[in-house]
Amino acid sequence: MDLSSLGELIDRHARAGRSRIGESALISATTQVGPPAFSMTGVVFVLLAQGAKQLALGDRLHLYRPGQSLVASVELPTIGHFVEASSAAPALGFALELKPSLIAELLLQPGASTLEAPRAATPNAVSVADLTADLLDAVTRMVGLLDRPADLPILAPLLEREITWLVLRSPHGPSVRQLGLADSSLNRIARAVGWLRDRYAEQVRVDELAKMARMSPSAFHRGFQSVTAMSPIQFQKQLRLQEARVRLLSDHRDIAGVAYAVGYESPSQFSRDYKRLFGAAPQHDARTLSGRDAAAR
Repeated sequence: MDLSSLGELIDRHARAGRSRIGESALISATTQVGPPAFSMTGVVFVLLAQGAKQLALGDRLHLYRPGQSLVASVELPTIGHFVEASSAAPALGFALELKPSLIAELLLQPGASTLEAPRAATPNAVSVADLTADLLDAVTRMVGLLDRPADLPILAPLLEREITWLVLRSPHGPSVRQLGLADSSLNRIARAVGWLRDRYAEQVRVDELAKMARMSPSAFHRGFQSVTAMSPIQFQKQLRLQEARVRLLSDHRDIAGVAYAVGYESPSQFSRDYKRLFGAAPQHDARTLSGRDAAAR
């Protein structure tokens, strides 16, 4: 598989930054590996033309390289970093937002009857698979529209549709297919994930989340663990600590205030959990990050 043409296009148009292609696609070039950092995955199809990146979701590690693609079918908090990137050989990537409405439309087409059915009741939210030749060709043509700005607004939506269909036909298909089914187990879990994301500081009962997802508590717990690689309580804790880290960058002196604001009842328990996740006590970590940000500016 020859990724050189795609890599040359991304390198030329991204210029160690980012560039959008229409409303749904993005290319990027990254010139340094950097430390692991929290981010939200989005609901996306991603491939690398050069470099390598690692994502940690709960206790699962996902490493993808050129010739491989990654799909996130639920927006989740992950810890990720590039493990191969430099000024001489930047990591060059392409990402396309996966739209449930488009997937649902494609599933109504006659050819959708040939798509592979899900192998599990609730698939993993993040998967890595080898890139297919037809996907590489379609992505290269989409990025090539940046050389043809007059054609871009007309052809980009058509290529978005083609790429989405090809992702449905790829090894990622069983999980992506569930995005287009309103009452799929994946979408039920995604609704609970969204609730936790919006209300991370509130007390939560797993049986209430299960009721929201219209699943039995045991089926919900299994499904949530399958999708996120975490229990609901672990997931909420990670969201709280991620938000706390952002808040501490603004004021690293009020540790107790931040702990209470993100839902902890005990500042000492907050500090223990924070150190376990980030490797340093809250105040020390915030000072280190603040210094790093100041140096970057």
